[in-house]
Amino acid sequence: MASRPSAAKKQPPKKAAAPAKKAAAKKAPAKKAPAKKAAAKKSAPPPKPAPSPTGGIYKLVRALWLGLAHTVGAVFRGIGNGAKNLDPAHRKDGVALLLFGIALIVAAGTWADLRGPVGDLVEILVTGAFGRLDLLVPILLGVIAVRFIRHPEQPEANGRIVIGLSALVIGVLGQVHIACGAPARSDGMQAIRDAGGLIGWGAATPLTYTMGEVLAVPLLVLLTIFGLLVVTATPVNAIPQRLRLLGVKLGILHDPEDDELSEDDRRYDDQWRESLPKGSRKRGATPAEPYDPDRAEQEALSKRRGRPRRSAVPQPDMARPMDAVDVAAAAAAALDGAVLHGMPPSPIVADLTQGVSVGDREEATPTPTPKPVPAARPKQEKLKVEVADLTKPAPEDTGDLPPRAEQLQLSGDITYSLPSLDLLERGGPGKARSAANDAVVASLTTVFSEFKVDASVTGFTRGPTVTRYEVELGPAVKVERITALTKNIAYAVASPDVRIISPIPGKSAVGIEIPNTDREMVNLGDVLRLAAAAEDEHPMLVALGKDVEGGYVMANLAKMPHVLVAGATGSGKSSCINCLITSIMVRATPEDVRMVLVDPKRVELTAYEGIPHLITPIITNPKRAAEALQWVVREMDLRYDDLAAYGYRHIDDFNEAVRSGKVKPPEGSERELQPYPYLLVIVDELADLMMVAPRDVEDAIVRITQLARAAGIHLVLATQRPSVDVVTGLIKANVPSRLAFATSSLADSRVILDQPGAEKLIGKGDGLYLPMGQNKPTRMQGAFVTEEEVAAVVRHCKEQMAPVFRDDVTVGTKQKKEIDEEIGDDLDLLCQAAELVVSTQFGSTSMLQRKLRVGFAKAGRLMDLMESRNIVGPSEGSKARDVLVKADELDGVLAVIRGEA
Repeated sequence: MASRPSAAKKQPPKKAAAPAKKAAAKKAPAKKAPAKKAAAKKSAPPPKPAPSPTGGIYKLVRALWLGLAHTVGAVFRGIGNGAKNLDPAHRKDGVALLLFGIALIVAAGTWADLRGPVGDLVEILVTGAFGRLDLLVPILLGVIAVRFIRHPEQPEANGRIVIGLSALVIGVLGQVHIACGAPARSDGMQAIRDAGGLIGWGAATPLTYTMGEVLAVPLLVLLTIFGLLVVTATPVNAIPQRLRLLGVKLGILHDPEDDELSEDDRRYDDQWRESLPKGSRKRGATPAEPYDPDRAEQEALSKRRGRPRRSAVPQPDMARPMDAVDVAAAAAAALDGAVLHGMPPSPIVADLTQGVSVGDREEATPTPTPKPVPAARPKQEKLKVEVADLTKPAPEDTGDLPPRAEQLQLSGDITYSLPSLDLLERGGPGKARSAANDAVVASLTTVFSEFKVDASVTGFTRGPTVTRYEVELGPAVKVERITALTKNIAYAVASPDVRIISPIPGKSAVGIEIPNTDREMVNLGDVLRLAAAAEDEHPMLVALGKDVEGGYVMANLAKMPHVLVAGATGSGKSSCINCLITSIMVRATPEDVRMVLVDPKRVELTAYEGIPHLITPIITNPKRAAEALQWVVREMDLRYDDLAAYGYRHIDDFNEAVRSGKVKPPEGSERELQPYPYLLVIVDELADLMMVAPRDVEDAIVRITQLARAAGIHLVLATQRPSVDVVTGLIKANVPSRLAFATSSLADSRVILDQPGAEKLIGKGDGLYLPMGQNKPTRMQGAFVTEEEVAAVVRHCKEQMAPVFRDDVTVGTKQKKEIDEEIGDDLDLLCQAAELVVSTQFGSTSMLQRKLRVGFAKAGRLMDLMESRNIVGPSEGSKARDVLVKADELDGVLAVIRGEA
């Protein structure tokens, strides 16, 4: 008690000392720290409590527990990461083998009455859950394991199978539980095991309690049926077809299609069966699924697979068995499935539809089922063509439809086989690294160290022509430090063609593209095989080449929708055009794509003369090329008339509606609607056209590029002189996709790409590809196709079909005008003078001077020309000449002057 007053007495001086300390701090700030130290010395630390033995044991146990938990967690996390690093196929095999092991254990416990802890666990879990049906659990697990092993490529079906099996098991066990008297929990666990188990008890008890067994059993039956349909992926409307097919397989029902085979069909079937391997000649095999014409047509329209094999007009339904054809397709796929350079086997290319008309039978149904081409082909077959009559008036009952016929179409009895990819050579494996790349990395590292730049080469991607080295900068290092060393880097690597990309798109690194001393060739066949392996069957997909990262570059001309190809002589422009045309011939039939080739140089495209894809002979006259472009404009307008008349916005939608039968001509119209093919116009040298008829060519190109995308018309313009007078501003504005090869100057690169870069390319196929919607161009090596490969593909196409040309593409050239040589370049001026003299009935030289604003010599010459053609009389001194032609005869006089018939 005596210590408390003393503590109370000591507290007031501390409170009073605080103001004094503040005043002292204001007067002398330097003495503040010692005062605090003195105050700290006065406060005594609180006494530490004595260590408790119970607390030490608690901390020790806690530390051991945490250490053990971290260790176990690290082990399990390592196992999980290791499993993630496994190949998906190995993981699926492991799951399948695990299911096999569990199935063996469950079978031993349920079938063989296994004793011991494992047998007791099986009895508790499996028998307790499934009841009387525990004997089927091992079989179910085995079936699931076999499916994992046989179909590892179908993981999307796992969810469906899990849902279906769950519904099936619950429905069956619920019915078993009700059939065994629906024992409750009060009856004991053994009674539940003798019935449907816990699963059956859990499914049946709520239903029987709420609505009775009368409604519970039908609901469980419906649940069982639903599970069975989900597991087998069978819609309700397909049940009769599946049952009929099952009856045919079991021999219970008779297939009526076997009786409909004619003698020709059986002979055709026997011929193909003889050409198959001996092990594949089994007759009478039925397809795994009945043929549904509507569904087959929808699949063909959605995936565009088998487009080269369909025909434009409906074909008769021949109802042939497809067992031999399926085996032939499998054999061809096996032969074509040689995996090369990591690419999967390409699908069959030369499969097409076969239809033969029988007698005078006119009712026909489309048959899109693929069939191979016979080994002994008949001679060349002609195309059936209807020439558009642009002058014929439309019938009164056709409404707003354009009065025209369709494009060239394959007739129903003609089959067309696409060229095999075996006609194109395979290239060697691409290199990922070489000694030259290591030497360049060492040179770059030396340059950075000599100029004291904190940068290092972290990797590189090797392409066929150039290698892009990735350089990462240190902290506080400007990118300009690297770009300023361009000439030094070129000196170090002994190459003038060094291109720096700062930064690489999508990476925090600077790219340095340096040509390879050991260049590689990119074959067209390799790019097309990859496109075939990717199962992209669009007919306008073409092969371009290989990029810097080693990936193949393909482009869909329908999405570009127009492309400008430019480059100096020898840069690879002609090889690119050859690859485009060859890609179209390999992947598309004349029904899918038609082409107009313009070759003013007369040497580049002569190899393609006579292919059935051409809609007109190869055009070499620049004036005829201008007329062909004008025809393309008329064709585009007529296609838009159809789209507007039927309410469609794109030609693909219109074609799909025509094939599905949604679009029909008006009643009373004799026109037959057919799908429109894509129309590809390739101009090999635009400069020659622009020199001959610049205004007409530019107007036609601009109008086509502005509007023709939705009409399925696409342009490929190529030129070796990319100047502003050839590639005008209007053409550039409407051709969004560019492909630039090596140019001779920076100005040409800016004309093509609107940016520099093409002047640093090294030629021979090295190019910059800038598609529509991309900001920076992609460096690529153009594909190459030899003349022998082109000749082989062209020969195959010519054997399939003879070309039939349109007569109205260059119709103006057939009505050749015979203009008098005396007129020369004064044709338009003479026509104006004749019209003026005849309309006024006054023939005066001075009047022509005033009205036509020409000199006396030119006016006198025009008067002499009219005198020689009996338009005016002879001169009578200063008097006006007599006019010998009346006003109503003016049109005939002008036609004679122009040389028209």
